[in-house]
Amino acid sequence: MTFPTLTTRRLLLTEVQAEHAPAIFEIFSNPEVLKYYGMDPFRELAQAESIVQHFKNSFETKRGLRWAIINNEDNRFLGTIGLNNLSLGMKKAEIGFEIHPDFWRSGITSEALHAVLDYAFEELDLHRMGAVTFLANDASIGLLKKQGFSEECKLRSYLFQNGQSHDALMFSLLREEWNIN
Repeated sequence: MTFPTLTTRRLLLTEVQAEHAPAIFEIFSNPEVLKYYGMDPFRELAQAESIVQHFKNSFETKRGLRWAIINNEDNRFLGTIGLNNLSLGMKKAEIGFEIHPDFWRSGITSEALHAVLDYAFEELDLHRMGAVTFLANDASIGLLKKQGFSEECKLRSYLFQNGQSHDALMFSLLREEWNIN
């Protein structure tokens, strides 16, 4: 299977490559970006190189897809978005994303998310898309609700970050709910 490239009005969503590692390190080493991510900030470039390999392995084993979000105008790497815990047989996955702070609240994540959801429901024929967020991650919660996700439940001590457990919220979007408005 060839890695799918997606395009939107402002964005190119393409496979994460080794050349993206420095930009990934810049994003994943920023404590503000990872405040609600469920992992501690990166301390060295090798961690970014390792996550690029992880994204590649996930695609090759059909357990996930992770796109680099590239600005069409200047080819700047803006972040990543992708499908985690992908199960083609069970027709489900979970969405995950992170964006460089320079592009927060610019509509970039919403635009990328819309394209990925279209691909997941139409091309991969998934039935369910899940999402897990920290309770206090108002930006992600708002984005998910705007895209039609419904809050399902609170997961107690589901995420571990900064040496402690955190509760999380589980959201979902079903194929028949996608693009009904």
